[in-house]
Amino acid sequence: MKKGVTITILIFIAIVFFGALYYLYAKNQESPVVFETDKTEIKTIIKNTIATGNIVPDEEVLIKPNISGIIETVYIKAGQTIKAGDLIAKIKVVANVSNLSSTQNQVQTAKINLDNQEKLFQRQKTLFDKGVISANDFDASQLAYNQAKQNYAASKQGYEIVKTGTTSGLGNYANTLIRSTVNGMVLDVPVKVGNQVIESNNFNEGTTIASVADVGRMIFVGKIDESEVGKIKVNLPIEITVGAIENKKFDAVLTDIAPKGKTENGAIQFEIKAALLNRDDTFIRAGLSANASIILERADKVMAIKEALIQFDGKTQKPFVEVETSKQKFARKDLVLGVSDGIYVEVKSGVKASDKIKVWNQGLKTDVPKQ
Repeated sequence: MKKGVTITILIFIAIVFFGALYYLYAKNQESPVVFETDKTEIKTIIKNTIATGNIVPDEEVLIKPNISGIIETVYIKAGQTIKAGDLIAKIKVVANVSNLSSTQNQVQTAKINLDNQEKLFQRQKTLFDKGVISANDFDASQLAYNQAKQNYAASKQGYEIVKTGTTSGLGNYANTLIRSTVNGMVLDVPVKVGNQVIESNNFNEGTTIASVADVGRMIFVGKIDESEVGKIKVNLPIEITVGAIENKKFDAVLTDIAPKGKTENGAIQFEIKAALLNRDDTFIRAGLSANASIILERADKVMAIKEALIQFDGKTQKPFVEVETSKQKFARKDLVLGVSDGIYVEVKSGVKASDKIKVWNQGLKTDVPKQ
């Protein structure tokens, strides 16, 4: 019995011994971990935030009529450059029956009054010539007669205006001819011949006949999320990318940030505006979609490393890298960092251009062979 136990123990010890030998052998066969290294680079690092929006004119003027009627003639088309005072359209007035009847009655009343005053004037003139009445009485009758003639002429003029929209003697003041109030390019002509238009007054904004703007003064109007609005300020530089214009960026400057946000799709959005600078001769159509890259910080041609190379101290959370001192031997170097764009970060101090920095997380290295 004791002999069997002894044999079992010896067999177990032998198995453990040979297992340990095999483990050590297999361990020795494993390749040692070889860490790759990377170097610093000279980079221009830009920290930015993106806003989406459109390119629109700085000032767009809507031309509206001051009389209601039907478009008889349109003299312009979209894309045409015009000056202040140029003809845009002509309106044919459709008279209001009530106003037409009222002014017609006024003409008749004025004519009756004029005929009566003329009779009185002729009678007073005869008496004055005979010396029966004084000059004051004659002058009073003449004044009443002249006023009656003036009232009659004014009532006829008012009737013509209600009927046709204009009358003789008004010249350039005829409101059936719609003229541009500014210089610029015609962006849109939303009416056609035969369309009915409504006058602009205190109770109605009126029908837009044309929109005119100076396309040389274009701005970017976009929206930015509330999480980013605290990072921006007026006069920050911006790079504008227009989707319809490939391989070109336009410089701009942030001019306005809305003090109040609006809720859109469950998020608070703030409107921003930026003036385009140095637009050369590129024609940008109003309304084109665009993206604005708002430059928060910029570091030109500075020493930089990939953020993937940086490690952080477990206690102090200070950044450091490991620099190769000899083959596969590394020493820790604390860093002072600057601007980061999420991929590269500026290194103000801690490493030199000749240092080989350990790629500590092999999963972050690329498969592109080094040159």
